[in-house]
Amino acid sequence: MRTVFIASRLNTLFMFIGMIYSVQIVSAQKDRTYWQQEVKYRMDVTMDVTNNRFSGRQTIRYKNNSPDVLTKAFFHLYLNAFQPNSAMDVRSRTISDPDPRIGERILNLNDEEIGYQKIQKLTLNGTPQSYEVNGTILEVSLNRPIRPGQSVTFEMQYEAQVPIQIRRTGRDNKEGIRYSMAQWYPKLCEYDRDGWHPNPYIGREYYGVWGDFECNLTIDADYIVAASGILMNAKEIGHGYAPEPKSKKDYLTWKFKADCVHDFVWAADPDFVHDVLQTREGVTLHAFYQDTHDFVDNWKALLPIMEEAMRYTNSMLGDYTYPVYSFIQGGDGGMEYPMATLITGHRSLTSLVGVSVHELMHSWFQMMYGFNESLYYWMDEGFTSYAETKVMDHLRFKKLIPGVPAANPYEQALKGYKNLVDRGFEEPLSTHADHFNYNTSYSISAYTKGEVFLYQLIYIIGQKAVDQGLIDFYKRWKFKHPTDHDFVRVMEQAADMELDWYREYMVNSIKTIDYAIDTVFGNAGSTGIQLRRIGQMPMPVDVAVTLTSGTTIAYSIPLDLMRGSKNNTEYQIQPDWNWVDPTYLLEIPYSSSQIESITIDPKHGSADMDRDNDVWPQPKF
Repeated sequence: MRTVFIASRLNTLFMFIGMIYSVQIVSAQKDRTYWQQEVKYRMDVTMDVTNNRFSGRQTIRYKNNSPDVLTKAFFHLYLNAFQPNSAMDVRSRTISDPDPRIGERILNLNDEEIGYQKIQKLTLNGTPQSYEVNGTILEVSLNRPIRPGQSVTFEMQYEAQVPIQIRRTGRDNKEGIRYSMAQWYPKLCEYDRDGWHPNPYIGREYYGVWGDFECNLTIDADYIVAASGILMNAKEIGHGYAPEPKSKKDYLTWKFKADCVHDFVWAADPDFVHDVLQTREGVTLHAFYQDTHDFVDNWKALLPIMEEAMRYTNSMLGDYTYPVYSFIQGGDGGMEYPMATLITGHRSLTSLVGVSVHELMHSWFQMMYGFNESLYYWMDEGFTSYAETKVMDHLRFKKLIPGVPAANPYEQALKGYKNLVDRGFEEPLSTHADHFNYNTSYSISAYTKGEVFLYQLIYIIGQKAVDQGLIDFYKRWKFKHPTDHDFVRVMEQAADMELDWYREYMVNSIKTIDYAIDTVFGNAGSTGIQLRRIGQMPMPVDVAVTLTSGTTIAYSIPLDLMRGSKNNTEYQIQPDWNWVDPTYLLEIPYSSSQIESITIDPKHGSADMDRDNDVWPQPKF
């Protein structure tokens, strides 16, 4: 076991910073038009690395900020998913395109390989409660209701077994990491204006209550632990956090604190190397990885690159609010958590940076917004993918990773979305994440169509308005639980336009965009261009006319439903296209002999399904 030291920080400084960012959740409660629940976890966990089991005691201080009287409570018991015939197992074996990481692996687990969480004691304000375990959900019938504004204390004792790593969480992953402890503790379900959200775990995403976590983890002294939040007893631990020699104790207790988060993750391995970098903005970046493979140089290069990625993202989306972030080798690919990510590490530099950037972007689109990912998975993954694409292009421009910036870095997302449509697998974005007919449909909808949703707004309202809207969204909705309505409303205000139609078509339907140049005809020194809407989704339309002189004139035709047009001097704004009209006549003051070509959406800003009918004259083959 080896440890590399680059920097360390004083616990007092950690505590001061923690006080600053923990205030954020309180400010969210001051908005009288909005409420959210509040929770404080105190966890004491003892890990048995020989039997891969752990025992836990946790105290949860829960405040009901809702106007409702709560007669029940629900907890997630995620580790129960890793048992034969669980909902995750059955779903994987019955869907036509199962996740290859799961397949039939859960069905074939033996008793030592399964995961479980067994509740031994549960009280509310000291009184034992009646409860029932239903798969991955613990249902609690409260002996006394929790009234509006009331704070109560749940106390729980439990034991658990860590499963063989199959999906995100578990032990002994394919790269040899001992423990990837995600979705590992009994987690209180979220209650919001739509009620409780006790979604069974089948391998999709999450939704959690904003709160503060204190986790005291006791584990074999040979292990190095990485986790969400700040290590409060770094000097006592050593292990790369401070220059003191390693303790001679058989066990060590690692004390972590994470405020204003909705989840908590940790990982542990006896061979972790620990690198640290302090950014100029005051954020401490950590990397935990094994240096026993051929990709060590890529990991050594990672933190300076991620510092630049974070700096650029701050300017694009708003400042990263937390004091730390850790890139941890573990898991089964890449998965985001508050102040940390689990990523597989046997990767090229571009691949390692790509997955790290994607998971870091989730610090904004999920960790600081807290979307209900069962319903707004496409905002979480899609908006994250939008930001990832911009950041990766920026890193290429800065020559920090191989390659050059693309003419349109979102071209791949447009093609991916079109491929989903062409294959006939598309389902509306309003579909609950757990209820897609195909995993492929879910994945492309979440990552690709979600990315197109945000990218396409540039075509509708302009880059300046989108950029401003993203900053305004951060200021208005960080540390809350925004919905798609909230996001679109912010964009409407940034653009001074109506965008409800856009959300309704993109989210509630699978109608697609296809505009065409129908006919072009001359008329006494001018030219008429008749455009046709073939697709069922209406959109504004940009048209570029290139003259034989080499000059290009850009026209923009607003959609009447927008009640406005994008503010961009590059375009000559035309009268509105009424959304019910299948055709539109664009008249321009040039004779047909002066025109070299006409193109709809030349920059590919929209997801037009047929580019061939976007050009005039038609190419001759």
